[in-house]
Amino acid sequence: MKRPGLLFLCVANSARSQMAEGLARDWFGEAVDVHSAGSAPSRVNPYAIRVMAELALDISAQRSTSVDEVDPAKIDLVVTLCAEEVCPVFLGDAKRLHWPLPDPDRKEPGLDEETRLADFRQARDAIAARLREHWPQRRL
Repeated sequence: MKRPGLLFLCVANSARSQMAEGLARDWFGEAVDVHSAGSAPSRVNPYAIRVMAELALDISAQRSTSVDEVDPAKIDLVVTLCAEEVCPVFLGDAKRLHWPLPDPDRKEPGLDEETRLADFRQARDAIAARLREHWPQRRL
């Protein structure tokens, strides 16, 4: 039997969608095939890796992926996480949800490390809350 496919999308596939992928893999286990991607992939943000490690979730082996690399036939649900930017387009018949979250990787000069970590924690915790809210039974 085919596992349902879940795709998280944001622009750079570096923070929000990477954290969502890690949280969803933990939340659903082997029951759901979880992916993340972006329209302008870059790298997995080190702050995302750090705040996920605080929950004992290791996303350091995940990689930033282009939405063009994702097979639409394997995706049943797409969750977009963009807030202030234009979300990537995913061509396919998948159901869609939009969870607008500000990019925690603010490019403002002079932000100290604790402020940056706090922004990433806030995004991580918002994603975790939405996972629990939408799938309290851990089924897609």
